[in-house]
Amino acid sequence: MTAGAGLNRVELTGTLIERKALRFTPAGVPVMECVIGHCSEQVEAGSPRRVECEIPAIALGDSARWMQDAAAGTTMRMTGFLAARSRNSKQLRLHVTTIEFVEGNQNG
Repeated sequence: MTAGAGLNRVELTGTLIERKALRFTPAGVPVMECVIGHCSEQVEAGSPRRVECEIPAIALGDSARWMQDAAAGTTMRMTGFLAARSRNSKQLRLHVTTIEFVEGNQNG
């Protein structure tokens, strides 16, 4: 795998299921870990398919501060990228880079 060889961008609308307490890196950067629930209908091979999933996510900096103020059940539109949870884990986690709160929609 070559560094910088591909696109890694995720756009997702989902509902905040749970979030941990805001913490800070040793450099003082705010960090928020959470779980996002997504439910939608997508078209796959020409047929509609209901998609429901829970996605572990992490936000740093301003995005972490925005997420700190969000209550469980809040619907958000997020952009970010996927990365392994750690060097020792291949489990994917969404790294949120921007958050937009969606008014009046609780269905993700």
